Amino acid sequence: MKESSPIGIFDSGYGGLTVFRSIAEKLPDYDYIYLGDNARSPYGDHAFETIYQYTLECVEWLFSKGCNLVILACNTASAKALRTIQQKDLPSKYPGKKVLGVIRPTAEVIDSFTKTKKVGVMGTRGTVNSESYLLEINKFFPKIKVYQQACPMWVPLIENNEHMQPGADFFVTEYCNALINQSSDIDCVLLACTHYPLIMPKLTAILPAGIEILAQGEIVADSLVDYLKRHPEIESTISRTANKSFFTSGDSKTFDEHAAIFFGEALQSGKMK
Repeated sequence: MKESSPIGIFDSGYGGLTVFRSIAEKLPDYDYIYLGDNARSPYGDHAFETIYQYTLECVEWLFSKGCNLVILACNTASAKALRTIQQKDLPSKYPGKKVLGVIRPTAEVIDSFTKTKKVGVMGTRGTVNSESYLLEINKFFPKIKVYQQACPMWVPLIENNEHMQPGADFFVTEYCNALINQSSDIDCVLLACTHYPLIMPKLTAILPAGIEILAQGEIVADSLVDYLKRHPEIESTISRTANKSFFTSGDSKTFDEHAAIFFGEALQSGKMK
């Protein structure tokens, strides 16, 4: 009997569930393990070395559960840990294992969403300060000008389920205006944090009409479909019983209560050990 080898999906908290949801819709037959490092989230303001260490520990835990492929469904982890894990840890300790992020898939397609070639990126301080999107988008599309805006209050509002309350309007408006004030020609805004799709109604109402607001879930899911087609040696190892397991480093009951908002359905998690 073939051993279970699910696709691992990691996030510092809940936001990666929006990406997981899109992936599971595109690839419903595979097995998945989701891990949220809620005990140590949010990652956005931590130092590079701390984020790398936390992310590596969680990736190694997913490897220990049989995952041969892990998706970092977290922009901060993708920005500050992915490259080091890919270049340092995988070759020396985990040959044959793969870890992918969410930044490159988005950068590869961003050109098709902008006519003015002026793109806004809204993310955590960690993602913005890393300049990962500036570098990746410039690598593929040198003519695109990227404007960034850190939105440090959005994740706490969302994780406390306050994001759709009137009190959140101030912070949503403040960061949107700060971005648009950098250039009135921005015609595409990338939500470079997997939490942010939950405030899409407010963003649509506040940002100028005609701006395309881009969430990452479907883009990352499409990219994974393509990746598995191009890498049958990885695809063939993934087990297919349509099983989804959820784990958290924090309190399971609290995770379950909040996670349903992001995943769109009730779920039951286990404790990371």
